[in-house]
Amino acid sequence: MLDTIEKLVKTIRLRKGSDIKSSYTAHLLSKGSNYCLNKLKEEVTELEDAIKNKKNKVHESADVIYHLLVTLESAGINFDDIVTEL
Repeated sequence: MLDTIEKLVKTIRLRKGSDIKSSYTAHLLSKGSNYCLNKLKEEVTELEDAIKNKKNKVHESADVIYHLLVTLESAGINFDDIVTEL
């Protein structure tokens, strides 16, 4: 499982600076960390609703993980440091 997340982290890093018209990740990163934080908060709210309403929990969970990783990248927080801390 960690391999999958590490691959996603690498993909997010590679998308940084890419064409924002062809990469949603590049678009998010181009907006800065405050934008990414707000998007993450939105996704957490959607996950909360999904859990309460017992639908789309897996999809919304995946969205939260993706947006968390994008937010970490936008803030310059190294995922390897987080794994070490865990």
